[in-house]
Amino acid sequence: MTAEDSNNSTPPAPDGTGAARKVGRTVRKVLVAGAIAYGIVAGYMYLNQRNFVFVPTGELESPEAKGLENVTVETVSMQDGTNVTVWTSEGRENTPIVLYFHGNSSNLSTRHKRFAQVLGSGFGLYAPSYRGYPGSEGAPSEAAFIQDALEHYDRASAAGRPVIVHGESLGTGVATAVAEQRPDAGLLVLEAPYTALVDIASEQYPWLPVSVLMKDPMPTRERIQNFQSPVLPVHGSEDRVSPVSHGVRLFELAPEPKTLKIVDGVSHSGLWGNGLWDAVQDAYCTSKVETLAC
Repeated sequence: MTAEDSNNSTPPAPDGTGAARKVGRTVRKVLVAGAIAYGIVAGYMYLNQRNFVFVPTGELESPEAKGLENVTVETVSMQDGTNVTVWTSEGRENTPIVLYFHGNSSNLSTRHKRFAQVLGSGFGLYAPSYRGYPGSEGAPSEAAFIQDALEHYDRASAAGRPVIVHGESLGTGVATAVAEQRPDAGLLVLEAPYTALVDIASEQYPWLPVSVLMKDPMPTRERIQNFQSPVLPVHGSEDRVSPVSHGVRLFELAPEPKTLKIVDGVSHSGLWGNGLWDAVQDAYCTSKVETLAC
């Protein structure tokens, strides 16, 4: 080979196979890192999910401290020996008793203004504090809540008076489970309900397999189909916690008699201050015209 041939020779082409291997290794590392991160997040959510669903806070104050007269604080022992706190008041004779299941946050005493309105109407009150919430022993779970709620219903109805089962937010799932198994309930009230807790979780975390991970799915949509007494779902059109579509769907699934009340411009926690209690009394009296409460 001459010097001229050497200068004009073309260098060998780079090895494309080696470059492809490097890219492949990088992609695999990224995928493995992503899978590990996903697993860590999913594991954290699984282990801590009940801290997101059940949020007891504050100190349970006395009814007297909240301005409620003639309300008794009882300590009730559940079937498994767990002691829970219940606020009770008889109300006027021949009126229904409101069995009230509160929402997932704070505690029973923060609902005192609602209870004052119930009592001011002459109705009786039976309001338990969930296990694991201020004033009550134990740990929260769907199964425990429902078992306790059935016992509460039996205690509230023992006097032979009609029982209005009222669920607020989280409590709507508990209330519906009770009504499914206690068909003699006078009225089921669902304040800002959800079709199922697992449905809410799926909407909030679409990238997680929540149907597999959820310990407390609370399928209200299934249970409400088996209740034969009057049902009143009440929902705010601006609810961002449990969208109004959930209330509409439950209304569609519920057997007759039923009434749906949608309050325009109201969010998740604003229903009581926008005529909810009046709607409850109207719904009850429409179906029970013979009662002296009306």
